[in-house]
Amino acid sequence: MSKEYLTLKEAMSYMGFTTYDSLRKVIKQGLPVIKFGNSKRISKTAIDEFMQAHTVQVHPTKEAVNND
Repeated sequence: MSKEYLTLKEAMSYMGFTTYDSLRKVIKQGLPVIKFGNSKRISKTAIDEFMQAHTVQVHPTKEAVNND
């Protein structure tokens, strides 16, 4: 059974982040954090929903043509 509520370190790993700064930026953008006492947790479901809501389609840029 996989757990639903992750520590901040586990959430970073789940999201593929290597620094707390990256996680802090996502939290500032609205990723909900559960706080109780000195402990903080992030729901896997909340992460998945947040990432889905912030998914954008990226179009490749046109490459510059070199006329040498």
